[in-house]
Amino acid sequence: MSPTCLTVQSVSDARISRVRRQGSPAAPSATSPADQVEALFSPRTVAVVGASADPTKWGHIIAGRALASPGEHRVLLVSRRGGEVLGLATHRSAQAAAAAYDLRVDLAVLCVPAGAFVDSVADAVAAGARAIVAITAGLAEVGADGARLEAEGVAIARDAGAVLVGPNCLGVVDTTTGLHLAPTELPAGDVAVLSQSGNLALDLAGLLADRDLGVSRFVSVGNQADFGVVEFLQACVDHGGTRAVAVYTEDVVDGRAFLAAARALRGVGKPLVVLAPGRSEAAVRSAASHTGALTSSSMVVDAVCAAAGAHRVDNPTQLADLLVGLRAPRRMSGRRVAVLTDGGGHGAVAADALAVAGLETPVLSGPVTTQLEAALWAQATVTNPVDLAGAGERDLASYARGVQVLLDCDDVDGVLLTGYFGGYAAWHADLAGPELAAARQMAEAVVAQHKPLVVHTVQPDSPASRVLRAAGIPVHRDVDRGGAVLAGLVETATTGLAGERPEPAPAVTDTSYDAARALFADAGIAFPVALTVTDPAGLESALESSALGFPVVLKATGRLHKSDGGGVVVGLADRGQVRAAYADLVTRLAPPAVSVEAMADLADGVELIVGAVRDPKFGPVVMVGLGGVLTEVLDDTACALAPVSVDAARTLLLSLHGAPVLLGTRGRRPVDLDALARVVARVSDVAAAHPELVELELNPVLAGPGGALALDARVVLG
Repeated sequence: MSPTCLTVQSVSDARISRVRRQGSPAAPSATSPADQVEALFSPRTVAVVGASADPTKWGHIIAGRALASPGEHRVLLVSRRGGEVLGLATHRSAQAAAAAYDLRVDLAVLCVPAGAFVDSVADAVAAGARAIVAITAGLAEVGADGARLEAEGVAIARDAGAVLVGPNCLGVVDTTTGLHLAPTELPAGDVAVLSQSGNLALDLAGLLADRDLGVSRFVSVGNQADFGVVEFLQACVDHGGTRAVAVYTEDVVDGRAFLAAARALRGVGKPLVVLAPGRSEAAVRSAASHTGALTSSSMVVDAVCAAAGAHRVDNPTQLADLLVGLRAPRRMSGRRVAVLTDGGGHGAVAADALAVAGLETPVLSGPVTTQLEAALWAQATVTNPVDLAGAGERDLASYARGVQVLLDCDDVDGVLLTGYFGGYAAWHADLAGPELAAARQMAEAVVAQHKPLVVHTVQPDSPASRVLRAAGIPVHRDVDRGGAVLAGLVETATTGLAGERPEPAPAVTDTSYDAARALFADAGIAFPVALTVTDPAGLESALESSALGFPVVLKATGRLHKSDGGGVVVGLADRGQVRAAYADLVTRLAPPAVSVEAMADLADGVELIVGAVRDPKFGPVVMVGLGGVLTEVLDDTACALAPVSVDAARTLLLSLHGAPVLLGTRGRRPVDLDALARVVARVSDVAAAHPELVELELNPVLAGPGGALALDARVVLG
C-alpha cells in the first residue's frame, strides 16, 4: 500500500518516529532556512500530490497551473488512483515518482483530503521535499481533531528539515522563477504579496495590474502552521525581484519577530504596506484597568507599523494606490501640502480631503508667493490653494511652472495638483500638444528632486496622465484617494520606539496599592507623600507627620478602582474632616487599609492616564490619554510598543488630539512636557522589565508647569 493510501488511524507516534529515524538522503534534518526558501520559490522538481482528472478539484487546477508554468522545473503528478491526468502518467506516491526518475522532490503541493494530510507529508519528506505547500483544508480551522492532524503533519515536516506553507491555503507563486502554483495567473512585477485571504489576494492582484504593477512573489499562508507572515517577510529582504511588500493579515503569530522582519525590509529600502482588519473592535479584551479597556488590538497594529516604519491601510484599493507612490523614492518629510488648481471649487474640495487625511494646507507667504506671482498670470491666487483662476487653457505651461515653484518651496513637503489638467486635450485638440509638453516638464521637475507630486484629474487615462504615471507620479480620479496617498508618503521617525527590552527584573508578587506605588517610585516617578493606616490610632499618628500638611486625600485601598463607590475623598482641610471621612470609609467599604495622602495642587494642571498592557503577540504596549479618569469619555488616546525613549514618548503625547492643552491654551501655562514624557518612558520601561504584569496604570497623572506627579497606581498580574 502506498503512503497516500494509508488511513489516518495508521499514523501514530511510532510512525512519526520511524520517519524521523529513516529520514531521506535527499532531505537531511539540517536543511537551512535558505535551502527551504529556495525549494519553496525556486524548486527543480515539483510534485503535485492529489492530482486529479476532475476539472473542479484543486488537484486538477494546481496540476494544470504547474504544468503551464514557464519556470525550469520538472512536474511530477501523484495520484493514489493512478492513471493519467492532463495527459501525463501519475504515480501512486511522491516516493515512487522520485524513484522512477532517480531524483528528489524539492517542493510538494498537497491537494488531498484532511484524512490523507499526515501520510502525504510523510511521503513528501521521504521523497526529499524541503518545502511543502498544503492546499488541504479541514484541519485546525475546523476543530480539535483537525488541529491534532495538522500538528502531526507539521512535526513530521519540521523533523525532516522541511518548511510547510498552509494548510488551508491557495498556493504560492514566484514570477521571477516562473513558478505558478495558484488557481489564477498573477501579473508579473516587483511587489511581493502575502495574504491570509486567498480571494482578497486575487482581488489585490487585479488592482495592481490596473496600475501597471505586478507580483514578484505570492504566498497564501492559510493556517500559518509553520511558514507564516514573519518567514515570508524575511524571505523578501534579500530577494532581488522584490521592491515592495503588501500584506493582508488577520493574525501574527510572533509579534516581535514580525517587527524585526518589517524593520529589516525598511533597512533595505523595501516599503511594507499592511492591510489589517479590526478598526471597529471596541477593546482588545475585557480588562481590569482603564488602560486595558482603552487599548484596542487595532491600536496595537498601528503602533507596530509606526515602530517598523510600515504603512497601514484600510482596504485593498488604498493598498494598491499607496504602493504606486511608495515604489518611487520621493517622500513627505512633514504634513504640509501645497494645492495647485485651475478652479476654486477643486481647490476647496482638495483642502478638505487633505484635512481628512491628516494633512495641512498652510497659507503661503514671503518669497514663494513672489515667485508664484512671477510664474503665473496676474489673476492667480498664490496663498494656498494656488489657483490659476482660469489660466489653464490659456497657458498650460503655467501648471508646470507652478509645480516647479511649489516643489522648490521650503514651506511645503508635497504638492497636490487637482482639477482639469489631463483633460484639456479631450476638450480641444489644439491643446493636446501643450498639455503633453506641460506633463513632461512636470515629470522632469518631480524626478529631479525628493518631494512627491500627486495628481487628481478628471481624465486619469489621458495621454498627459499617462506621461505623469510613467514617471512614477500617482494619478487619481478621486481627490480623496490622492490625499490618502500623500498621507501615506509622510516619513515618520521610528527612533526610540520598541527599543531593546531589558532583562526581566525580579518578579512582582504584591499588587497592593503601596507596592504598586513603590514599583513606579523606584523607576523615578514622583508621587505625593502618602502614609498607610489601618486603625484610628494610625490615622492620628499620620496626622502628626510633618510630611503631610493640609489639605489631604483619603483613599480606600484594596479596590481596583478606588473612586468607584466613593472610595476617594479629597480636599480634607483639617483633622475633624479627616476623622469623619475616615470613619465613613471604614463603615461603608471596610477597606484593609486607608492611604492618607498630601493633596496635589490642581491649579494649571492637566490630568492624563499613563499605562501599559501586555499584548499576547507583541508584548508590552504603553498608552497615554488625556482626561485621567475621564479618558474613556474624551476618547483621546495613543499607544506605542514599549519600551520607548523620552523623545518618542514626547512625540506620542503630541499626537493626541488634545495636545494643544499640554502646550498652553487660553492663558494657561504649558505643562512640563519633558517631565511628562519621562513618566511615559519610565512606565514603558517598567512594563518591559516585568513580563508577569499584564496591566499597569498611573491614573491620573497630573502634569503642570513644574513637572508631573502620579496620583494613583495599580498593577495587574497575569
